[in-house]
Amino acid sequence: MFTLEQIKLAHDKVQTGSDFPIYIQDLINLGVKGYDTHVNDGRVSYYGSKEYAVSTDKKYNLLRIAPMANKERFIEFLVMHQGGQSDYFTFCQQAAQSGIANWRIDIIEMTCTYYDTAGDAIVIEKIPT
Repeated sequence: MFTLEQIKLAHDKVQTGSDFPIYIQDLINLGVKGYDTHVNDGRVSYYGSKEYAVSTDKKYNLLRIAPMANKERFIEFLVMHQGGQSDYFTFCQQAAQSGIANWRIDIIEMTCTYYDTAGDAIVIEKIPT
């Protein structure tokens, strides 16, 4: 089974959103099936097979999540981040401003789904391979 230390080593290679596909491949190699990121404090829960899971501690002070999602603005921020124009924390701040409460990476389905505070899917995208 994977450890937080192994995941941290893979994550440390990520500098911008354009590094994301390499990160996903590293997680696949570790046996990670998916993970949930909580925008308000940066906690991440990784899960594998047979209900195996590990979670990080919070990564930053609480961010206020906008109560209403602004899908169009979020997509602008997402495209900029994926193009390498923002770092991870900036993207989390932008997601919070856009009403994104969390996102789930499903490595089996190769999707990333961004959710609002009500748990509704706002954006679903395929992960490039």
